[in-house]
Amino acid sequence: MTDPALLESLDGQQYLVLRPEDEIETFWDVSRESLRESIAQPVSYPHTGHVTLRGFLEPDRVDELKAALTTWAQVQPPIELKVVGIDGFPPPFQIVHAELKRTSSLVSAYAGLTSLLDSTDFHRIGELPLEDWVFHMSLIYAGGLDEVSWARIYDRCRRVLEQRPAETITSADFVWYTDGAEHVERLMFAAK
Repeated sequence: MTDPALLESLDGQQYLVLRPEDEIETFWDVSRESLRESIAQPVSYPHTGHVTLRGFLEPDRVDELKAALTTWAQVQPPIELKVVGIDGFPPPFQIVHAELKRTSSLVSAYAGLTSLLDSTDFHRIGELPLEDWVFHMSLIYAGGLDEVSWARIYDRCRRVLEQRPAETITSADFVWYTDGAEHVERLMFAAK
C-alpha cells in the first residue's frame, strides 16, 4: 500500500495474504489497467494483486501472531489458484474482483487456518465461515459510488473467463500496518 489515507485506515491491522507472481499476477495487472483506462468515476484500486486469507486486529501481539501463522505455513502444502471470472460484491462493499475457483488445496488451507486460529484468542476481522467465503482478488474499490453508477460498472465488468489463469502458490505474506507504513514478511510453505 502506498496511499497515506489507506495506510492510516489500516494502522494496527494485520493480514495473511497469497500473492500470485506468475500467470495470475499478469492477468490481474492487465485487468486492473484496462479498468483504470475505462472507468471515469472516482474509484480506487489495490496496489498489488492478493488473496486475503485472514485479517486481524492485534497491534500489541504482532510477533505472537506471526509465530502462530509461521507454524501454520510450515505444514501448509502449496496452494493451487485458478481465476474463473470477474464478479463483484454488492452494496455496501461495491468491489469488482477476480473470482477464484474453490480448489481443494485453497479450501483445505482456509479450513486448516481456521482450525489453528480457533485454538487462539487472536482478534480476527472480516472473517466468514468457509462455506460463505468467496476467494477473490479485488480489482476496484467503488464503495463511494451511488448504486446506479456501481451497477453500470459491475454490469460492464462481470464475465466468466474462457481462458482461466492458474498458478501454484508456495508462500503466504504476513502483512502488518503500523505508524503509517506497511511491513511484509514472507512465510514459506512446506515442500510438496
